[in-house]
Amino acid sequence: MVDPAGPADVATREGLHQVAVHVLARRRHAVTGRFGLRPAPGGLATPVFGADEVVRLSGATLVVERGGETRAEPLTTLGRAADLVGVDLAAPFSVGADTPVAVDPDAPLAIDAAAARVLGDWWALGAALVDEVVGAGHADGSVAAATAAQVWPEHFDHATTLTLGGPGGPKVNVGASPGDGGEPGPYLYVGPWDAARPGDPAYWNAPFGAVLRRADGPGRAEALAFLRRGLGYLAPQRT
Repeated sequence: MVDPAGPADVATREGLHQVAVHVLARRRHAVTGRFGLRPAPGGLATPVFGADEVVRLSGATLVVERGGETRAEPLTTLGRAADLVGVDLAAPFSVGADTPVAVDPDAPLAIDAAAARVLGDWWALGAALVDEVVGAGHADGSVAAATAAQVWPEHFDHATTLTLGGPGGPKVNVGASPGDGGEPGPYLYVGPWDAARPGDPAYWNAPFGAVLRRADGPGRAEALAFLRRGLGYLAPQRT
């Protein structure tokens, strides 16, 4: 198993983050004004946009599907990736307050293909779990509304914001992160918008809510139960 928090994998995450923000999201935004991404086999992708265009990451390979043709190259530098897709790295671009600053366009990107696919699998798992939780919540009435789940380039997590119980109910972010400065490896999370932490205090193990780390080896059933447990604590009690 690839160590999800090893030094090589942190470098892979940081390299992929650069490409996701400054190549994939930048290209989609230039055409549509939107920058959200989606899990895809082997990594991440833009939705279809423009003239049937998709830009995606497959392991350590950048793929551009445009005009009925496909071009693909190994990820070497941010500058080369930008050239392949056709984006201007010098142009101002933001995906939020924590947008990562673009690295030297000629510096090598230390992206390991196996580690990149581990992260791709993690986003895909997160997407499936979030979809199941949201579907069940709509069915039983515990989820009143949900934003479109996507990979947000700013923090690089696949997430949605849920409104629980009914209009005006508590809001909570639910998603799958590939890791960050506080948690170097991939994790699932439940992040309430307010300060309330009802239920078992031991569940709330992070400053922003609760996390379940991939390094702890949870199976799919355990991961799903983790998300459901947090939402169960936060959902308004019915009378």
